[in-house]
Amino acid sequence: MDAVVLAGGKAGPEDPLYPYIQDKSKALVEIAGKPMAQWVLDALSEASSIDHVLVVGLDQDCGLTCAKPLHFLSDQGHMLDNIKAGLHHNSERNPSAIRVLLASCDIPAITPEIVDWRVQGSLEYESDIDYAVVDRKTMEARFPGANRSYIKLKDYELCGGDLNVIHVSLIEKEQLWTRLIAARKNALKQAALLGIDLLLLLLMGRLSLKDAERRVSERIGVKGRACLSPYAEVAMDVDKPHQLELLRQDLTNRGTPVT
Repeated sequence: MDAVVLAGGKAGPEDPLYPYIQDKSKALVEIAGKPMAQWVLDALSEASSIDHVLVVGLDQDCGLTCAKPLHFLSDQGHMLDNIKAGLHHNSERNPSAIRVLLASCDIPAITPEIVDWRVQGSLEYESDIDYAVVDRKTMEARFPGANRSYIKLKDYELCGGDLNVIHVSLIEKEQLWTRLIAARKNALKQAALLGIDLLLLLLMGRLSLKDAERRVSERIGVKGRACLSPYAEVAMDVDKPHQLELLRQDLTNRGTPVT
């Protein structure tokens, strides 16, 4: 399977990470001696399930490397635009691709084993979107103090992951992409995508994970699967300074021999 790494965007003064990033790309902020995105590329490099890697949002002179064939595509302005452009670009290069692994640049704690587990698990299902979620207990056991945001369902408290698999046929759903892109910064439009009834059920914790999976899939017109991940790393992204420092310490310790 090919992988698309989303590495676009820069922090503005209002971003909590701006003092760390300034005018650099977030993908290139240093973590334990490497650019953050390099940790992601290293995991993809060693994953046996990955063939080619496309980085969206950076140019080839950014200094990132990968053991797999590596391609670059310039930033399209917003995350959903980058996803859509990445799928188009990858399909033009590899018309036989059926699914693509989408990885955010800010999940540096992932490993090759996690990537292979994620890819292999997705192949067992015929989903348009195979979306990773992590239970609060799993996250807090692995990363105490991460302070993630959670959605409370009947059976779990979940946060979303950033290592997901998408069927390339979604490129053709222009109406869906138009609605998603239009709603990306508008809470009312985001709520309208789901419908107020479904949104209220989610907010009230009245749905189980399987119920939510089915209802959201029906509402937006795609076949979705929520993959409950035993690996907190897929959802340990860097949005705030304390999360950056947490991962700097975690990944520094990863390279320290056990005595």
